Amino acid sequence: MFKTEEIIKASKLPPEGVAMSRHIDYIYFIPILFVTIIGTFHMHFDLLAGDWDFWLDWKDRQWWPIVTPITAITFCAALQYYNWVNYRQPFGATICILALLAGKWVTVWAAWWWWSNYPVNFVMPATLLPSALVLDIVLLLTRNWTLTAVIGAWLFAALFYPTNWAIFAYSHTPIVVDGTLLSWADYMGFMYVRTGTPEYIRMIEVGSLRTFGGHSTMISAFFAAFASSLMYILWWQFGKFFCTSYFYFTDEKQKVTKVHDVFAYGSILKPDQKGVGGKA
Repeated sequence: MFKTEEIIKASKLPPEGVAMSRHIDYIYFIPILFVTIIGTFHMHFDLLAGDWDFWLDWKDRQWWPIVTPITAITFCAALQYYNWVNYRQPFGATICILALLAGKWVTVWAAWWWWSNYPVNFVMPATLLPSALVLDIVLLLTRNWTLTAVIGAWLFAALFYPTNWAIFAYSHTPIVVDGTLLSWADYMGFMYVRTGTPEYIRMIEVGSLRTFGGHSTMISAFFAAFASSLMYILWWQFGKFFCTSYFYFTDEKQKVTKVHDVFAYGSILKPDQKGVGGKA
């Protein structure tokens, strides 16, 4: 099932090393890394895009498709570098979004519903799983982070609004309340008053984007796609800066060299020389 012989041949590890690598995967990637991402990514996302993902009446047609994917692609890009460069595992974006959704749903049930008595559909988070899967698939097929930034990040943002339309379309249904035309999202927002209500939504509906033929969501999606590509490049470099393993090698001429390739250590030494621990 695991094709042990192929893994040993490709990784140049003994069978004991392969077994230890699998144990590290079970211990590190599932409980430790996943829980760490839940805490850090959830806090990062809530600080930057929290209101648009908390409240149903904040999921508007202009800022929601812009803020959410641009904020979400940050950790996805950094973890993609970490998983892809170090382990050749193409699921960095997917594990990030799964961790984010896990933290979101814990908050929805524990804080918003059980503690504050908000309806679940009023505080339900948006999904980014289709976008994350496409981002990982593009990296897997192209094996190039530049193409992933151009194509994958663009699709990551462009697919956000269409994939969430089936979930939140009902909230755009118009209703008349006391002679006033509202949407279901607006009506629920007036019924469940918070410290901050999205009055700006009423202003952007008559904003300057209406000059583009009335298609504010399409313009917002294209802008989010462009900004997400730039954000992907920036956070890929953050991942490279913080997650690149290296060491310093001193040769026989006492010249110190910074080495990034983990396999270069064995190739630099000569056969008659001894490495760390006195082993050749």
